[in-house]
Amino acid sequence: MHVGILGPLAVTDAGRPVEVGGARLRALLTRLALDTGRPVGTEALADAVWGGAQPADLANALQSLVSRLRRTVPGIPVLLGPGGYRLDLPADAVDAERFTSLARDGRDALRAADPEKAAALLRDGLALWRGPALADLTEAAAPVARLEELRLAAVEDRIDAELRLPGPAHLVAELDELAAAHPARVAAQLLQQLVQHRVVGGRRLLPQ
Repeated sequence: MHVGILGPLAVTDAGRPVEVGGARLRALLTRLALDTGRPVGTEALADAVWGGAQPADLANALQSLVSRLRRTVPGIPVLLGPGGYRLDLPADAVDAERFTSLARDGRDALRAADPEKAAALLRDGLALWRGPALADLTEAAAPVARLEELRLAAVEDRIDAELRLPGPAHLVAELDELAAAHPARVAAQLLQQLVQHRVVGGRRLLPQ
């Protein structure tokens, strides 16, 4: 089973999509997947599902919602234990965790002077994004900001890696757009200058 939260919630089981209907069910599973493998407390789940309009009998309401989720997605491993409910899936079964791992490995490869491997890893990670992160949560400003920062850093690392490979001309338009959208990001501005110098001046400014 795989759960996607880098965009609208998407669940697949044995390669087949599983429909999860209802805003509350989608919010519940998205919040559990955000911390897959770790318990999520009642209050955190309640904030994600009901926001400020929480039911009076919160524990029973949450238990009922988890039961609905188990019926909707047969076999989904949502367990109750010390600390709250836990989605018992391996980390790479959730796209956000997989992306974080690929982005980290890509940066490590870049630092190890292996731009071809870095670019491949970072492309794979960025391809997991299908839209805004945690699209089914309304109370998730902090984790959304964290994931978006990781995405932007991965884009910058991918461009940095591709700049170290032959033929950077195709990066000019992408970097112009990135630098314009994020004028405060020093890395994006520097990369824009580097690719412009390489393309316009015909010089390699980055080590191979």
